[in-house]
Amino acid sequence: MKNVKRMMALAMILIMATSMIACSSKTGKDGKEASDAKNDDNTFVVGFDQDFPPFGYVGDDGEFTGFDIEMAQECAKRMGQEIVLQPIDWDAKDMELESGTIDCIWNGFTINGREDQYTWTDAYMDNSQVVVVRADSGIKTLADLKGKNVEVQKESSAQSAIEDNEELMKTFGELRTVGEYNTAIMDLESGAVDAIAMDIFVAKDQIADKDGELIILDEQISTEQYAIGFKKGNTELRDQVQATLMEMVKDGTFAKISDKWFGMDVCILEP
Repeated sequence: MKNVKRMMALAMILIMATSMIACSSKTGKDGKEASDAKNDDNTFVVGFDQDFPPFGYVGDDGEFTGFDIEMAQECAKRMGQEIVLQPIDWDAKDMELESGTIDCIWNGFTINGREDQYTWTDAYMDNSQVVVVRADSGIKTLADLKGKNVEVQKESSAQSAIEDNEELMKTFGELRTVGEYNTAIMDLESGAVDAIAMDIFVAKDQIADKDGELIILDEQISTEQYAIGFKKGNTELRDQVQATLMEMVKDGTFAKISDKWFGMDVCILEP
């Protein structure tokens, strides 16, 4: 009887372990697992950083939202495909793309310096890398960052821009990296770091509700452009998305979505 009870207990443990593994699978917001979606030719799996407002993030209703999210959703609808929004760790984006877990990276993705690493659409908007500091910090220019601790998101364009500017970087006390910008903002507010380098539109969104306690320096680190990145060589899907994107430009949909999120038309694509 004891052996039977032990066998039953072991069976229950195995069932629970299997259930836990299944529940830990990566799943899009619509409940479809990304691995299952990739076996469905009628899905468009978009990889994005879910902590990157206003381009992609979790809204107050618990749903994924943002400028690039709305653009991707409209694009998928026009292509007749079901969209699967797949949040990814930004520093693991290449692995996700190479493994085929996602079809593309569409989330404030900078083309500059990465031209040969992916198959890209044409750039659809301009961007720049800026520095955010506390208003009472006394930091007014990039030169004032001498000896200061500066933070960036790991594997971000801001990190690349700073590392490419060795003359600026060597003046810092320390350059630190974090997984996402919500953590960086908390570090800045607490005084754990003196400044954060980030995309200007993300910076504007992050400081909008800070009552002037955080400011953006006028002097920029670099300028760049956003595009949609696909696995190297995947020109077929890139061409389909590019053509659909141009349709959205021509009929005014791009401008409409842009105005909703930025109060202006950020499109640089020529119709």
